[in-house]
Amino acid sequence: MKLASEKAAGLWLPIPRELEAILGRLEQLSLGPEFSVQREAALRRVLQIYLEMGPQAPLAPLTEEVELADGWLYADFYPEDGQLTLIEQLRDVITEHIPNEERQWLDPLKHSYMDLVEVLAAEPGASRCRLRSIGNGRLYEVPIEGLAGRVQAGKVLLTRLVREPGDPETTASVGAGPALVLTMEDTRALSDAINDERRQMELVGGSFELGDWPEFAKRYGHLLLAMFARMRFIALADAVAHIRYRHESGSPDLYLLALYEHREFSWIAGSLGELEGLTEVAAGGGAADKVRRWVMQEKDDQGNVQLVARVTVTATQLVVECDAQDRLNALKHSLAATFGFSLHYRGETEHPPARRVTQEQLTAEEPLTLVLTNEEDRAFVNAFLEKVYLEWADRESPALGGQTPRHAASVDASRPSVVSLIDQLERNDPGLWRTGASAFDYNKLRAHVGLV
Repeated sequence: MKLASEKAAGLWLPIPRELEAILGRLEQLSLGPEFSVQREAALRRVLQIYLEMGPQAPLAPLTEEVELADGWLYADFYPEDGQLTLIEQLRDVITEHIPNEERQWLDPLKHSYMDLVEVLAAEPGASRCRLRSIGNGRLYEVPIEGLAGRVQAGKVLLTRLVREPGDPETTASVGAGPALVLTMEDTRALSDAINDERRQMELVGGSFELGDWPEFAKRYGHLLLAMFARMRFIALADAVAHIRYRHESGSPDLYLLALYEHREFSWIAGSLGELEGLTEVAAGGGAADKVRRWVMQEKDDQGNVQLVARVTVTATQLVVECDAQDRLNALKHSLAATFGFSLHYRGETEHPPARRVTQEQLTAEEPLTLVLTNEEDRAFVNAFLEKVYLEWADRESPALGGQTPRHAASVDASRPSVVSLIDQLERNDPGLWRTGASAFDYNKLRAHVGLV
């Protein structure tokens, strides 16, 4: 199952009319004013990760998650203020007549719990489908019309199954409505996380009866839903982290940038070649400029050599460009270890280029590839430089001997140095070697220091 998708596989298992009536009565009780605080507390416990993030949450709970949370509230939740459980209120407090055909479902529902159940292969012509609990191997047999043609054998359902009234050991069961469909891979991850939680709870609280799956699932079944929600967010973060950005030419877009200032071109340029993985290539620049460039290359899955990082040194700046955060961090660490305080860090990009991405794109089988136009790339670099240069006029500049550009521009003797510095920055704008056109308007810097 694609956990990050808003359309994750879910289904609805048919509910007997009498059990559906009981669930409706429980819902009405839960919505009463005297139970409203407890209802909110219960649902917050189950759907906590969604509620904590509020409207900014990148994912909303699935319909099946909300309905399973409601089922946990009706059948499993013990009020924290001493009230009877909802089932006890309905069963023991006589306020209205409940027909016996409905009442007989109260005890089976009270003893039910959320479970992870594997769908087993059904015999041809069988009227029931067999399900096996991942937790303890217990078998359930449910009417096949709820599953036939909808879920393949080997898939796993996160759902609530209710034993049919009568023999408490019977395998004959019915669904209680909502079910989430998981792959076996996702089930193992969820099961491992839950088992780790159980062991931790046993060690801390000494509640070794939690080793019994029905006991644990009845008391802490909400953790199954909470862990499922956490896995959805992890899956979304993983999908975003593996987005591949490409230029129109097909080459990787080096969307992670870091900018440094310096005044020791010869030493820095002479030492960069010693950093592991960097190879020097020809660099452009103005006729009077000092510009040298190194690249890092790797082979992709098809064996093609791809550019994955670039380091450009000009007379006053060093620009690092990478295709991955880990690579940028490694290069920054190497630069700090090699050059120390000779490099003055000025900033880096924190987010990839802005692009609206659909859930279907994020949850495709292959990592998503986004192609950026030259215009989009220039806009991205411009936004980065806007942020970096926001305080440039009032920061001490190594190229100006530690003076701020604004102060140096106000002094006749140093004013030409500021003019020359901004001209040099303009000639070596990162947009020029990325797309062939300047990304930033350097008249903004001239205005900041009073040159225009």
